[in-house]
Amino acid sequence: MRTTTEGSCLCGAVTYEAVGALRPVWACHCTQCRKTSGHHVAATQCLSRDLTIRGDALKWFRSSETAERGFCGLCGSNLFWRPISADRVSILAGTINGPTGLSIIRQIHVEDAGDYYDVQCLALTGSAKTS
Repeated sequence: MRTTTEGSCLCGAVTYEAVGALRPVWACHCTQCRKTSGHHVAATQCLSRDLTIRGDALKWFRSSETAERGFCGLCGSNLFWRPISADRVSILAGTINGPTGLSIIRQIHVEDAGDYYDVQCLALTGSAKTS
């Protein structure tokens, strides 16, 4: 049985559906993630072909030479991150409707973490890594 995960932006103008298992959540502390979210980003991931996005408010911003970020052009919700030349999309975990059943298992770019929080205080499960 294939699982389906649904989510949306704050105003509901952009909705999505991901079919199949999602990757456990990674917390990214890079400067770009902190700037776009106001904190760190917690994201899961799926293959591009397994993600259906609905609504005409989705905007993509090319945030670097290698990646772009998807957000709602109406309410500003950050929804997605995707590498330019890959077949996967990261989904910001907070945009998923209802319980996710996911856990943060990895933290990346901790060297860029804000000085107002302690990375070690974030709950990690499984084979947690910081890098």
